[in-house]
Amino acid sequence: MAPKRYPGGMTMPAADWLRLDQQICFSLNAASRAFGGVYRVVLKDLGLTYPQYLVMLVLWEHGELPVKKLGEHLRLDSGTLSPLLKRLEAAGLVRRERSARDERSVRVRPTGEGVALRERAVEVPRRIAAATGFDLAELQDLRSRLERLTTALDGAELPETAGRG
Repeated sequence: MAPKRYPGGMTMPAADWLRLDQQICFSLNAASRAFGGVYRVVLKDLGLTYPQYLVMLVLWEHGELPVKKLGEHLRLDSGTLSPLLKRLEAAGLVRRERSARDERSVRVRPTGEGVALRERAVEVPRRIAAATGFDLAELQDLRSRLERLTTALDGAELPETAGRG
């Protein structure tokens, strides 16, 4: 079979397109799972899971937010976010309250204990960065490339494929 062209003019033999080691999605998933393992160890002392840590990062940065806005920051729907918030509330780290202006809207904010946890969390990004073995410039470049990738994939217009029957 003739080589297929990558964007930018690179070519690769057609048979190689279906090799596992050529799948960017697999590489990203493997890296994500590896990060998960490192975060599990680093976050243990804080008593947080990785998704709970992400919620706290957004609240530490933005303060009180409607749950909908928090979900937008995290790219999570309310069905996924609600159980996270319930566990964080049970741990005394956040408080959820219905909006007085719109009872359909729930706002969430860190409690005093949740704010205090921020001081203990300061070392988390440094420990994660050290675990990667990358220097700061490499980490910034990787983050930039991943943001570009996410934007491209979010905007990709792919035709639906019809099932073969």
